[in-house]
Amino acid sequence: MNPRDEPQVVTITDYELARQALRHKELRQALYDAGDVVMADVLVNLHGDAHRARRRLENRLFRKDTHERYERDLFPEVVDDTLAPYVQQGDAELVKVSHQMMMNLAALTAGVDRPLQTPEETFRLYSFLMLFIEGATLAHFIGDRDAKRAQVAEALSDFDREFLQPSIARRKLLLKQVADGSIDESALPRDVLTVILHNQERLDLPPDVILRETCFYLLSGAHTSATAFVRTTDNVFRFMDANFGDPAIATTIDLGFLQRCAHETIRLQPSSPVAMRWALADVELSSGNAAVDGANGDATPTTIRAGDKVIIDLHTANRQISIFGSDACDFNPDRGLAAGVARWGLSFGLGMHACIGQDLAAGVDPRGVTDPADQLYGLVPVAVQRLLALGGQPDPERPPVLDPTSARGYWSSYPVKFVPS
Repeated sequence: MNPRDEPQVVTITDYELARQALRHKELRQALYDAGDVVMADVLVNLHGDAHRARRRLENRLFRKDTHERYERDLFPEVVDDTLAPYVQQGDAELVKVSHQMMMNLAALTAGVDRPLQTPEETFRLYSFLMLFIEGATLAHFIGDRDAKRAQVAEALSDFDREFLQPSIARRKLLLKQVADGSIDESALPRDVLTVILHNQERLDLPPDVILRETCFYLLSGAHTSATAFVRTTDNVFRFMDANFGDPAIATTIDLGFLQRCAHETIRLQPSSPVAMRWALADVELSSGNAAVDGANGDATPTTIRAGDKVIIDLHTANRQISIFGSDACDFNPDRGLAAGVARWGLSFGLGMHACIGQDLAAGVDPRGVTDPADQLYGLVPVAVQRLLALGGQPDPERPPVLDPTSARGYWSSYPVKFVPS
């Protein structure tokens, strides 16, 4: 039998080939198949018309004016409020702190109310967030996946009762007041849950999908930004030590440089090192290098056949020398790139599944900004700059530790100390 008569696993490592695959409409999302306990039927897992309809609605929340409000008004206060007790005690553990920071903003975006605003409420929501992250990334979980899936399902039920249902009830009341004219539509919260409820007649989403969609925005908004924050901070510490040897100089770093550091970090260390797709039909790719993993050896196909699983190796494609230069594997925030090549590589995706919140997290590429007043740097660089300005430095007595339960290279702890200037 011809080895291509059966579905294959096609691994793409070439940058241009990966660009084509990410954009192709006949390649359906496959990355979160194992995490369906949280990810079933959420935006990132939809395809075709269903994806287009929901994204068109939810895209309204990710406009430039919303990004400006978050970056310039809401987020600085969230960062300072989150860091303040740790600055006072003189140290912090960045993995936990970063998730708390990003969770507070992600809750606003998702539509998860926090009426009490107490530390206990924060820690309760944080405990849910970390379980949802584990559920979404079950494909990379090292341990008993069935037991973890059951734990996540129970957490979803508790989160629904404690947080989501009260949030839904408040929004339904506001929507009723808009309908009867007692308040203006501008008074509605600007979040995903409100958009869904306002358009429920058109979307007709069952309660379990509304639950998972809200959780998806909570976990994706918090987790990817928190991970990028810790990794960017680590790379900045290393860069400063290698080039200046004086930790105090970090307090003077400008935001533009830190944005380039964030972009370079995201290129070298994408939140997910691979993207995955299922081929819904035969797909012709015009150039690049691909390898087919199978018992019959490697091949270099130009056609992906219906039923094949496609693994897009972002980690490798983002380090291609012909695209990113001879030092493509090194951290170089001042890297020169050709027009059309994003500083973050392919880490935010392309096409229908391009990250909906990439501008919010990492700002916009300054190469495309003509008026400096319009420049948005992103939440990650803003948070890193504030940490450094407050005297955040690596703790020499407590080195960071990688998470042994994940294959994604996450930090399980990253201690820092705060040294007054």
